[in-house]
Amino acid sequence: MSHPIQIKRSGQPLELAKKAIIMIHGRGGSAEDILSMSSYLHVDNFALLAPQAENNTWYPYSFMAPIKDNEPWLSSAIDLIDHTVELALTSGILPEDIYFFGFSQGACLTLEYLAQNAKRYGGAVAIIGGVIGAEINRDNYTGNFMQTPIFIGTSDPDFHVPLERVKDTVKILEQMGANVKLNVYQNFGHSINREEIDTANEFIFS
Repeated sequence: MSHPIQIKRSGQPLELAKKAIIMIHGRGGSAEDILSMSSYLHVDNFALLAPQAENNTWYPYSFMAPIKDNEPWLSSAIDLIDHTVELALTSGILPEDIYFFGFSQGACLTLEYLAQNAKRYGGAVAIIGGVIGAEINRDNYTGNFMQTPIFIGTSDPDFHVPLERVKDTVKILEQMGANVKLNVYQNFGHSINREEIDTANEFIFS
């Protein structure tokens, strides 16, 4: 299965905006759902781009399943994110003015895409996520973030995303030159809290 190119748009028209944010929904969510989060973020002057997963799921199994078990869905999802980035670039938006926001499965996909395509971006927010795979293959991750700010928020414990994988992801991103901020909330649950939104606005969108 592959994901058709479906990208919902909101905010400033892409052709007029100087900044863009790519918002990636979680399993069972939708582009419309994740776009609604923009009302809490300081992105009033941004073009908002939200790719839509086929059947509302980016890949069928856990993000910590063997990569081959989640193919071809996973590669297709990465390709769709890349297509969305290219859409912003071809509209004249610079890489350092492209931002990301992902939740849960969308946070995993965000972090995996970024680690595979490191460069200076505007910034990224990943709420409850980590790089993908049963084992981390560091050879997959190249480039330099050049101090791109990345905020990761998570709950401990989280049923879907072990804290150990989140910390391993932070270590990889920092080794690749990212400026990472990690907030861990005890027993918060699998959702987004107000403090994470405030931190995102202060650290990424200020």
